[in-house]
Amino acid sequence: MYKYSFPLMTKMAAAVPDAARAASPAPAARARVAVAGATGYAGQELVRLLARHPAVALTAAMSSGAASAPRPLPGLARIWDGVVTPLDLDRVAGSAEIAFLALPEAAAAEVGAALVDRGVRVIDLSGAFRIRSDGDRHRWYPATTTLPAGVVYALPERHAEAIRGARLASCPGCYPTAALLALEPLAAAGLLDGAVVIDAKSGISGAGKAPSDRTHFCENHGSVAAYAIFSHRHTPEIEQELGMPVTFVPHLVPLDRGILESIYISLPAGAGEARVAETLQRAYASAPFVRLTGGDLPEIKHVAHTNFCDIGWRVDETRRRAVLVVVLDNLLKGAAGQAIQNLNIMLGVDERTGLL
Repeated sequence: MYKYSFPLMTKMAAAVPDAARAASPAPAARARVAVAGATGYAGQELVRLLARHPAVALTAAMSSGAASAPRPLPGLARIWDGVVTPLDLDRVAGSAEIAFLALPEAAAAEVGAALVDRGVRVIDLSGAFRIRSDGDRHRWYPATTTLPAGVVYALPERHAEAIRGARLASCPGCYPTAALLALEPLAAAGLLDGAVVIDAKSGISGAGKAPSDRTHFCENHGSVAAYAIFSHRHTPEIEQELGMPVTFVPHLVPLDRGILESIYISLPAGAGEARVAETLQRAYASAPFVRLTGGDLPEIKHVAHTNFCDIGWRVDETRRRAVLVVVLDNLLKGAAGQAIQNLNIMLGVDERTGLL
């Protein structure tokens, strides 16, 4: 168990209805929010977005530990001029209605459950609360012995109604966000016939801020490497939400941010390009952050530094095969931006607030 010295869902098979996305007036009073883990890549993105969000007041930005020294975030000067302070559970609970956790999984498991018990709504960016099966969760996230009441797997395009009332919104991982946005509508329409292969490539920031041999510049520059084949923790998350097995192969590429997934599927007899296009268009007709590009395949540079997920596809009707190409920014749509999108749903404001 990760310890600090603190001062004392049923899957939706269709897209969210238009009514769930309708813009609402901003609350009369700004919601008070805090960030724990504000010094990491995703944490700094959260602070940047929240500092300018018109519906919230950022009351505290804290590090991942109770013993760290206070420090500014120079890259956010004149956007947010506060100081990141040591993690203090009492201060979070006393100053915020909603807390964002950009912490390591073991820390999030402890802090998230404690905050929910104290009446604070939590938006968690870690994997601590994503897996519903006790057995799978014990294997991949052993610090999370049980799930608190009110946990929702918080993929906004698929679970907006549940997110609206969630006590703890567990944001999907960056790799699963891309995979599920492309695959869930097709699975619901019966268009996945046989094996699903997800060939995924991520920029180095997806590994987090802590340095390692794998993320060292000299190890990554000019190279592409596959890793964690058959042993990546995002595989059970994708399979849980999709309801079927997948082959997921992640790769590290020498970019600072961004994800591209090439997803290989087989279609049932009689299904072709028109059926794939119709299914995805129907699913995301009212989704503000999913852009469908059809045969014009998207690239990472199209979505970098945005909260968009772009999905393109090509279909070989003769052999009933299709390739989906999905791109997103792993720090925004795959992390902080999606967390803000969930915040907006919880507050009842337009999902785009603070993100465009």
